[in-house]
Amino acid sequence: MNKDIYLSNSLGGNKEKFTPINPKKVRMYVCGPTVYDDPHIGNARPLIVFDILFKVLKCKFGKSSVLYVRNITDVDDKIIEGAKQKNISINKLTTDITKRFDEDCDYLNCEKPSFEPKATENIPLMIDMINILIKKNNAYENKSHVYFDVSSFKDYGKLSNKNVDQLFSGARVEVSDNKKRPEDFVLWKPSLNEEPGWDSPWGRGRPGWHIECSAMSKKYLGDTFDIHGGGRDLLFPHHENEIAQSRCANDNKCLSNFWIHNGFITVSNEKMSKSLGNILKIKDFYKKYNGQVLRLALMSTHYKQAMDWSDELLQQSQKTLDKWYEYQKKPEGKILIPDEDLNPLYDDINTPGYISNIHKLYDKAVKGSDKDKEIFTMACNFVGLLTEPKSKWQEFKKNILDISEEQILQKIKDRNKARDNKNYELADKIRSELLDKGILIEDKDDKTTWKIK
Repeated sequence: MNKDIYLSNSLGGNKEKFTPINPKKVRMYVCGPTVYDDPHIGNARPLIVFDILFKVLKCKFGKSSVLYVRNITDVDDKIIEGAKQKNISINKLTTDITKRFDEDCDYLNCEKPSFEPKATENIPLMIDMINILIKKNNAYENKSHVYFDVSSFKDYGKLSNKNVDQLFSGARVEVSDNKKRPEDFVLWKPSLNEEPGWDSPWGRGRPGWHIECSAMSKKYLGDTFDIHGGGRDLLFPHHENEIAQSRCANDNKCLSNFWIHNGFITVSNEKMSKSLGNILKIKDFYKKYNGQVLRLALMSTHYKQAMDWSDELLQQSQKTLDKWYEYQKKPEGKILIPDEDLNPLYDDINTPGYISNIHKLYDKAVKGSDKDKEIFTMACNFVGLLTEPKSKWQEFKKNILDISEEQILQKIKDRNKARDNKNYELADKIRSELLDKGILIEDKDDKTTWKIK
């Protein structure tokens, strides 16, 4: 496909044509989870957004030409606190949550990145980078702590398009007598005996959060790469700090050419928070919905926009996929998705526009040939939908029904008896009861059949 890709770049705030540094080695880094608690639906959104961007980049430049790195933060103050609250070891907590994260990715039908480095596996790289920053007078040590000197980097705030005073006005910053200025951020901190720690020139300790991503992106993608992604909440201070420390350590003018940020998810127009009790964990949906339902729901709003999560959104996505699965047909040979149908994804990952095109392909599939059904199926497959056999889709729906097949057949028998006795009111009542349970019954040629609606 020769069409150009356009992406909204947070660095500058404009939609720009995407031109990679090297088309044979397109490089993307996305901030992954801090593994202190089960991932929630807000964490699911960047998983889907950047999974689709990964697919688009591979479609444009070739499967072997795209490197996608998504890190795992497995050393952090939140992890230490989480282990204390759960009364388990830090290792058990990070192992359990990392496993849950992998299960969530599989559930949401996300491809694995090219690399998925863990912070704890790359501590020496972080120590090396901190040493460089100290030698260049971009960082300073005080009482076994090392801080980045924000005043040493004149472009601080360029990503956020604000000056330092604007950025830190009202912002929550760590208060410490060890810092020269309130806006300076930690690169290294001492660890207590029971806390994870590594030997360093500044004593036994652990890295700050921001330096982790700078070290890992450099290891896998180099000093400058094409795309850096994450949720909008990471724009400041995390990504702003990454830019500052990476550019100073690497002595270059750019860390990433494109910065892509997805919008927040709210629940009933409220931000998810523990205090409101509205945090929806991905695992909570396992038994009720196939992961493709959540995937389609998360694609229904453009990634840049805020998104309100609701049961109605999930139910609509379920109905759409039920309808689409009726016309699923696995292609016999190589089938190409028409360029005009792919266009929305090349235009700033416009998933709502692409879904609209899938609906049009569905209409053709309903009225058309097997090839129309194959093209429709391929278009769904491209974004991770209709990827399992229809029988498996139906089997999952059966498993989540709160009525057994034996009970359904008995209800049908009772309804037929009521109809024979001309008790149509009772027959209609039984039909409605089954419909409420998600069962649609159909009468044809003196036979009654049922299916999951």
